[in-house]
Amino acid sequence: MTDLASHVRELVAEKNAIVLVHNYQLPEVQDIADYVGDSFGLAVQAAKTDADAIIFCGVNFMAESALILSPDKLVIHPEPESRCPMAAMATAESLQLMKAKHPDAAVVSYVNTTAEVKAESDICCTSSNAAKVVRSLPNEKIIFTPDINLGSYVAKLVPEKEIILWPGYCDTHQNRIRVEDLQALKELYPASEIVVHPECTPEVIDFADHAFSTSGMLNYARDSDTQEFIIGTEREMVYRLRKDVPDKIFHAIDKAVCPNMKKITLKKVAASLENMGPSVHLSDEMIQKARIPLEKMVAVGRGE
Repeated sequence: MTDLASHVRELVAEKNAIVLVHNYQLPEVQDIADYVGDSFGLAVQAAKTDADAIIFCGVNFMAESALILSPDKLVIHPEPESRCPMAAMATAESLQLMKAKHPDAAVVSYVNTTAEVKAESDICCTSSNAAKVVRSLPNEKIIFTPDINLGSYVAKLVPEKEIILWPGYCDTHQNRIRVEDLQALKELYPASEIVVHPECTPEVIDFADHAFSTSGMLNYARDSDTQEFIIGTEREMVYRLRKDVPDKIFHAIDKAVCPNMKKITLKKVAASLENMGPSVHLSDEMIQKARIPLEKMVAVGRGE
């Protein structure tokens, strides 16, 4: 462990903090985490922690969700400019208009949304439980926001429901992971299975052997008899996989980078602990409204 990493861990203990880190964060940040995981796992950890402060290493909507689930905690986001462009593709106002057009539809919002959009939703989901969440609802019609690719994937898994798709997407999965990228890696590593994230395009998902959330990828790689994998998601997931499943081989798509996730560095984590900020703020009313769909999501549990 580097001197800076040791300093961070000393500060964590001193401040009675917990460091929650998403799978797409830089390796140096993953290495100092108390918990590394996907959006679902991070939400669960945020809801149940006894720490006084949560240092959230992920994009902005994730830090907001931590505050919504633990409003009595100090939630610190080391870099407020680490934001999710896909979350910005849906607004509360545009969702209100969609709801007015489809008054009989339930709104399922991917956790990759702002607090304002969550507050307008019936329930949230993650990529690990999206299909399970949709099946849990009595409504035959579902407005699914904001990821068109995840929504299309759910529509295939739950054909009995009418899924109204929102035209949002993750740039990393939409534009930096293509079928030709997977084909090129498959030629280099023919024994590999191709495992991709459901935020990828339908063409990529169809080409792959499996589609899983990041937690699903980890579980599948750990349990599978396959020894070698091509991973179609943000490239830092391969660092997590190599660390947790060291006896198997993983290949990343090098260009599959989320630049916003990379804005959080170990230096910024250290500074956030030294200053106990910048902190995340939402109104009490917003926290109360957005908490309901998030708690429903957690109650449904994982789908993988």
